Amino acid sequence: MDIKYGFEPFFDENSVVLILGSFPSVKSRQVEFYYGNRQNRFWKTVCGYFGEEAPFDVAGKKGFLKRRNIALWDMVTECEIVGSQDSKIKNFKVADIKKLLQISKINYIILNGGKAAEIFEKNFTGISVPYEKLPSTSPANTGFDAERWRCALQRAFSRA
Repeated sequence: MDIKYGFEPFFDENSVVLILGSFPSVKSRQVEFYYGNRQNRFWKTVCGYFGEEAPFDVAGKKGFLKRRNIALWDMVTECEIVGSQDSKIKNFKVADIKKLLQISKINYIILNGGKAAEIFEKNFTGISVPYEKLPSTSPANTGFDAERWRCALQRAFSRA
């Protein structure tokens, strides 16, 4: 099985909130940026919190993230996977979250989905940055809760 690679973390010196997913979907890997599946609720949810429309292109998405001081990364940097389901992730490497926290101003972490939370809690329980587990924004998740996301974003950005 071929090894698939995730993306580098997207952040800058002003990023204060880090949103961690599990691993990029097939569609995200095709467009070479986070949450590339148009059916994923991520962009609509996060942009909607700020009263903005979700950008259509990668440049617009990057601009939004920079303007709002949001960093994105995934818990898995490389793995064996068929398709996009988290349950298919095998033989993976974990992102160096501690290093990212050392070189940024991130003061709150949101974990997008169960697999991201599982890997995070197994590997990073000792970090001092508060974090929150949320239901995945994936279109495959029938338990998505927009209100929980809105409240979490409120908590995260009230700290900034």
